[in-house]
Amino acid sequence: MNEKRHAIRESCYSLKRELNDDQRMTLAEIEGFGWELKFIRRPMFMDSVPVVFEPGRGHFAIIEPDGTLNERPAIEIRH
Repeated sequence: MNEKRHAIRESCYSLKRELNDDQRMTLAEIEGFGWELKFIRRPMFMDSVPVVFEPGRGHFAIIEPDGTLNERPAIEIRH
């Protein structure tokens, strides 16, 4: 069980390393409100799209390259 938690923590750190400075600053701010980085979409020939989740409302959003939190992204999230 401890190994599983360690792997999850490591994957979160590796995801955060893929963010630019503006995105990392926004993530640090919204983590204080319960948001968490879930995954990063990597569409071909486009910028990566970090997807964050707020479990209290069950709400997904993305962090734009300029660090803006977009709570109405034009992407479909499968549940």
